[in-house]
Amino acid sequence: MSKEKEFIALLNEHQRIIHKVCNLYMDAHADREDLFQEITLQAWKAYGNFRGDAKFSTWLYRVALNTAITFFRKEKRQPDIFSTEAVPDFNANDAYDPIEEQVKAMYAAIGELSKIDKAIVMLYLEDYNYNDIGEMMGITANNVAVKMNRIKTKLKESTQKYMTPA
Repeated sequence: MSKEKEFIALLNEHQRIIHKVCNLYMDAHADREDLFQEITLQAWKAYGNFRGDAKFSTWLYRVALNTAITFFRKEKRQPDIFSTEAVPDFNANDAYDPIEEQVKAMYAAIGELSKIDKAIVMLYLEDYNYNDIGEMMGITANNVAVKMNRIKTKLKESTQKYMTPA
Protein backbone atom coordinates (compact mmCIF):
# COMPACT_ATOMS: atom_id res chain seq x y z
CA MET A 1 0.00 0.00 0.00
CA SER A 2 1.31 3.44 -0.87
CA LYS A 3 2.21 5.88 1.87
CA GLU A 4 -0.68 8.17 0.87
CA LYS A 5 -3.26 5.38 0.96
CA GLU A 6 -1.90 4.14 4.27
CA PHE A 7 -2.18 7.64 5.75
CA ILE A 8 -5.73 8.13 4.44
CA ALA A 9 -6.82 4.76 5.84
CA LEU A 10 -5.34 5.53 9.26
CA LEU A 11 -6.80 9.03 9.24
CA ASN A 12 -10.27 7.72 8.34
CA GLU A 13 -10.04 5.16 11.12
CA HIS A 14 -9.00 7.74 13.72
CA GLN A 15 -10.72 10.93 12.52
CA ARG A 16 -12.91 11.09 15.65
CA ILE A 17 -9.74 12.09 17.53
CA ILE A 18 -9.45 15.18 15.33
CA HIS A 19 -13.15 15.96 15.72
CA LYS A 20 -12.86 15.81 19.52
CA VAL A 21 -9.90 18.16 19.54
CA CYS A 22 -11.69 20.56 17.17
CA ASN A 23 -14.82 20.55 19.36
CA LEU A 24 -12.72 21.18 22.44
CA TYR A 25 -10.88 24.21 21.08
CA MET A 26 -13.36 25.88 18.73
CA ASP A 27 -16.96 26.99 19.33
CA ALA A 28 -18.09 27.97 15.84
CA HIS A 29 -18.70 25.29 13.21
CA ALA A 30 -16.63 27.12 10.58
CA ASP A 31 -13.69 27.39 13.00
CA ARG A 32 -13.92 23.66 13.76
CA GLU A 33 -13.83 22.89 10.02
CA ASP A 34 -10.79 25.14 9.55
CA LEU A 35 -9.01 23.50 12.47
CA PHE A 36 -9.87 20.03 11.16
CA GLN A 37 -8.25 20.91 7.82
CA GLU A 38 -5.21 22.38 9.54
CA ILE A 39 -4.73 19.29 11.73
CA THR A 40 -5.09 17.02 8.71
CA LEU A 41 -2.51 19.06 6.80
CA GLN A 42 -0.05 19.07 9.71
CA ALA A 43 -0.54 15.33 10.25
CA TRP A 44 0.21 14.67 6.57
CA LYS A 45 3.32 16.86 6.72
CA ALA A 46 4.53 15.03 9.84
CA TYR A 47 3.55 11.53 8.70
CA GLY A 48 6.93 10.99 7.05
CA ASN A 49 8.51 11.24 10.50
CA PHE A 50 6.06 8.80 12.13
CA ARG A 51 8.26 5.86 13.15
CA GLY A 52 5.58 3.72 14.73
CA ASP A 53 7.21 3.83 18.18
CA ALA A 54 3.82 4.83 19.57
CA LYS A 55 0.35 3.89 18.37
CA PHE A 56 -0.93 6.00 15.47
CA SER A 57 -3.77 7.28 17.67
CA THR A 58 -1.30 8.50 20.30
CA TRP A 59 0.79 10.22 17.64
CA LEU A 60 -2.31 11.76 16.03
CA TYR A 61 -3.51 13.13 19.39
CA ARG A 62 -0.15 14.77 19.87
CA VAL A 63 -0.17 16.34 16.39
CA ALA A 64 -3.81 17.41 16.77
CA LEU A 65 -3.31 19.00 20.19
CA ASN A 66 -0.13 20.82 19.19
CA THR A 67 -1.81 22.10 16.03
CA ALA A 68 -4.95 23.14 17.92
CA ILE A 69 -2.98 25.03 20.53
CA THR A 70 -1.00 26.87 17.83
CA PHE A 71 -4.15 27.52 15.79
CA PHE A 72 -6.00 28.69 18.94
CA ARG A 73 -3.24 31.21 19.66
CA LYS A 74 -3.52 32.60 16.12
CA GLU A 75 -7.31 32.85 16.42
CA LYS A 76 -7.07 34.69 19.74
CA ARG A 77 -4.95 37.39 18.07
CA GLN A 78 -7.81 38.05 15.66
CA PRO A 79 -10.52 40.50 16.77
CA ASP A 80 -13.45 38.74 18.39
CA ILE A 81 -16.62 38.56 16.35
CA PHE A 82 -19.73 37.60 18.26
CA SER A 83 -21.18 34.30 17.09
CA THR A 84 -24.70 33.29 18.04
CA GLU A 85 -23.69 29.69 17.36
CA ALA A 86 -21.79 29.63 20.66
CA VAL A 87 -24.79 30.86 22.67
CA PRO A 88 -26.78 28.01 24.23
CA ASP A 89 -30.43 27.78 23.21
CA PHE A 90 -32.49 27.94 26.39
CA ASN A 91 -36.20 27.40 26.14
CA ALA A 92 -38.31 28.34 29.15
CA ASN A 93 -40.69 25.46 28.41
CA ASP A 94 -37.96 22.81 28.69
CA ALA A 95 -38.29 20.50 31.66
CA TYR A 96 -35.57 20.81 34.29
CA ASP A 97 -33.02 18.02 33.95
CA PRO A 98 -30.41 18.04 36.73
CA ILE A 99 -28.07 15.66 34.87
CA GLU A 100 -28.15 17.81 31.74
CA GLU A 101 -27.50 20.88 33.87
CA GLN A 102 -24.48 19.19 35.47
CA VAL A 103 -23.10 18.19 32.08
CA LYS A 104 -23.54 21.75 30.74
CA ALA A 105 -21.89 23.16 33.87
CA MET A 106 -18.97 20.75 33.51
CA TYR A 107 -18.42 21.65 29.84
CA ALA A 108 -18.60 25.35 30.69
CA ALA A 109 -16.03 24.83 33.45
CA ILE A 110 -13.77 22.83 31.11
CA GLY A 111 -14.05 25.69 28.62
CA GLU A 112 -12.44 28.01 31.18
CA LEU A 113 -9.36 25.82 31.58
CA SER A 114 -6.04 26.60 29.92
CA LYS A 115 -5.31 24.99 26.56
CA ILE A 116 -3.01 22.41 28.14
CA ASP A 117 -5.45 21.57 30.94
CA LYS A 118 -8.27 21.13 28.40
CA ALA A 119 -6.12 18.67 26.49
CA ILE A 120 -5.29 16.71 29.64
CA VAL A 121 -8.97 16.52 30.63
CA MET A 122 -9.97 15.38 27.15
CA LEU A 123 -7.39 12.60 27.18
CA TYR A 124 -8.37 11.62 30.72
CA LEU A 125 -12.02 11.40 29.68
CA GLU A 126 -10.90 9.19 26.80
CA ASP A 127 -9.55 6.75 29.44
CA TYR A 128 -5.89 7.29 28.64
CA ASN A 129 -3.64 6.56 31.60
CA TYR A 130 -1.24 9.15 32.99
CA ASN A 131 1.75 7.58 31.20
CA ASP A 132 0.02 7.83 27.81
CA ILE A 133 -1.20 11.37 28.51
CA GLY A 134 2.30 12.37 29.57
CA GLU A 135 3.77 10.90 26.39
CA MET A 136 1.27 12.78 24.22
CA MET A 137 1.72 16.05 26.07
CA GLY A 138 5.49 15.80 26.47
CA ILE A 139 5.42 15.78 30.28
CA THR A 140 5.99 13.12 32.94
CA ALA A 141 3.23 10.89 34.28
CA ASN A 142 3.81 12.42 37.74
CA ASN A 143 3.28 15.89 36.29
CA VAL A 144 0.04 14.68 34.70
CA ALA A 145 -1.13 13.33 38.08
CA VAL A 146 -0.37 16.64 39.81
CA LYS A 147 -2.10 18.61 37.03
CA MET A 148 -5.16 16.32 37.14
CA ASN A 149 -5.56 16.83 40.89
CA ARG A 150 -5.41 20.61 40.41
CA ILE A 151 -7.78 20.44 37.44
CA LYS A 152 -10.32 18.38 39.39
CA THR A 153 -10.26 20.96 42.18
CA LYS A 154 -10.75 23.81 39.67
CA LEU A 155 -13.61 21.99 37.96
CA LYS A 156 -15.40 21.32 41.26
CA GLU A 157 -15.21 25.02 42.12
CA SER A 158 -16.08 26.26 38.62
CA THR A 159 -19.09 24.00 38.05
CA GLN A 160 -20.77 25.46 41.12
CA LYS A 161 -21.09 28.90 39.53
CA TYR A 162 -22.83 27.39 36.48
CA MET A 163 -25.36 25.40 38.49
CA THR A 164 -28.79 26.91 38.99
CA PRO A 165 -29.88 26.83 42.63
CA ALA A 166 -32.70 24.29 43.02
